[in-house]
Amino acid sequence: MSPVTAGVLQLLALVAALALAYRPLGDHMARVYSSEKHYRPEKWIYKAIVANPSAEMRWPAYLRGVLAFSAVSLLFLYALQRAQGVLPGSLGFSAIDPDQAFNTAASFVANTNWQSYSGEQAMGHVVQTGGLAVQNFVSAAVGMAVAVALVRGFARSRTGELGNFWSDLVRGTVRILLPISVIGAIVLVACGAVQNFAGIHEVGQFMGGTQQWNGGAVASQEVIKELGTNGGGYFNANSAHPFENPTPFSNLFEIFLILLIPFALTRTFGRMVGSLRQGYALLATMATIWLGFTALMMWTEFAHHGPAFDIAGGAMEGKETRFGIGGSAIFSVATTLTSTGAVNSFHSSYTGLGGGIQLLGMQLGEIAPGGVGSGLYGMLIMAIIAVFIAGLMVGRTPEYLGKKIGTRQIKLAACYILITPALVLCFTAAAMALPTPGNSMANPGAHGFSEILYAYTSGANNNGSAFAGLNADTQWFNSTIGIAMLLGRFLPMVFVLALAGSLAEQAPVPETAGTLRTDKPLYAGLLVGTILIITGLTYFPALALGPLAEGLAS
Repeated sequence: MSPVTAGVLQLLALVAALALAYRPLGDHMARVYSSEKHYRPEKWIYKAIVANPSAEMRWPAYLRGVLAFSAVSLLFLYALQRAQGVLPGSLGFSAIDPDQAFNTAASFVANTNWQSYSGEQAMGHVVQTGGLAVQNFVSAAVGMAVAVALVRGFARSRTGELGNFWSDLVRGTVRILLPISVIGAIVLVACGAVQNFAGIHEVGQFMGGTQQWNGGAVASQEVIKELGTNGGGYFNANSAHPFENPTPFSNLFEIFLILLIPFALTRTFGRMVGSLRQGYALLATMATIWLGFTALMMWTEFAHHGPAFDIAGGAMEGKETRFGIGGSAIFSVATTLTSTGAVNSFHSSYTGLGGGIQLLGMQLGEIAPGGVGSGLYGMLIMAIIAVFIAGLMVGRTPEYLGKKIGTRQIKLAACYILITPALVLCFTAAAMALPTPGNSMANPGAHGFSEILYAYTSGANNNGSAFAGLNADTQWFNSTIGIAMLLGRFLPMVFVLALAGSLAEQAPVPETAGTLRTDKPLYAGLLVGTILIITGLTYFPALALGPLAEGLAS
């Protein structure tokens, strides 16, 4: 079987698995967030945190809950890293330096999982399992809660109430993320992933000396790292490490986990707003972009550019032979079109155009299908922009799901889509203008520029992957990328929740003959065009200086 055929078959198997899981999982999540029943373990949690799960919240109170919980999580994870030297199970590792501890705490709380350290050489079992893995669960649950609050904004009328943040947080963790993670961890262990609390031990010979390996609760962290679209690996090699991702089947299973909840949330959205066709329209938009990017990535990496490529069957540099180009390309697109950041290959080793596809996937806002929660609310913001553009074309007040899109709504949506590009481009410009940050680049010219552009794109979009050539473990990059991650995560949530509150307060607008049908293929096409045009106009100059220049020169 040729490598191209193998890659296509993997893609078809992945699509089939996602299709089978779409309806039951989407409906289950709709029931979870619509239920008024609280399970006994959930009641224990509410009692411990002194929260009333039945109290409805308006958007400012909901936002305060999001920010307060995330702030406490940030401080706890920072303190845990700084105290690592005196904790049991530290494997002899010392406390993490202040700037790196801040960067890592911001990264995991913001669902980014950017890592400027080698996990097996820096983090002990307590920090990995009790700190980082816990944040993988709750940061994902926070994103899902904010998305559900926006959906309620569309579904409700004449009220500013969006539900209860604490209830949404706990239910998302206990009823959705935990059960799937338990099953997924068992699958990964069966595939050969490591799950233990072993210490450091020396094995074999490596270039004339012994090699040290760590054990750890790898499978349980790996599954939520992918399911929660987090991406932070137990080991520096991330999902290219055989302890995290042993076989081609585990590789495909991990891609399935990455895409599972973001795609299924469109079904949840349709169910909660009372129109499954609206959910299908968003699903079609996401799937069109995802499949298009995957096809382009496979083409750029399989295309032959000389004898070495002919012998290897494509651009195999930086890719694991057990996954090949097909498995690596699908994984790469899945992670950069979501906020996952996990890698099973070196993104810096992709072709120039392949690196550009990875960058563009993040710069779209990671909405196809995006992160858990963040992908859905990002796509709904774009849907509002598309409706507004369509309204301008026909001279009619735009409406979406029975809600008028007026001046307030479009201002909030515009602020949302401007935050991340401003962070990416301003920080990139500062790093290129100052003398010291440029010393971290491993490559000169266009590829070196792409390394820095990729770092801030990944941080501000809460992705977490990196071009491997950049040394980001410096005070400048630890601090600035940490700030970009926090602002890129929580500032957009402010505008999302404010928008949800304004929509929930509106009375429903009756549908007329002039109402734009947002559940039709025409609108899905308009939405795809809107996403690509907005991103293209925003980032094209920067992409032209980096991956496009490199790709055209090769």
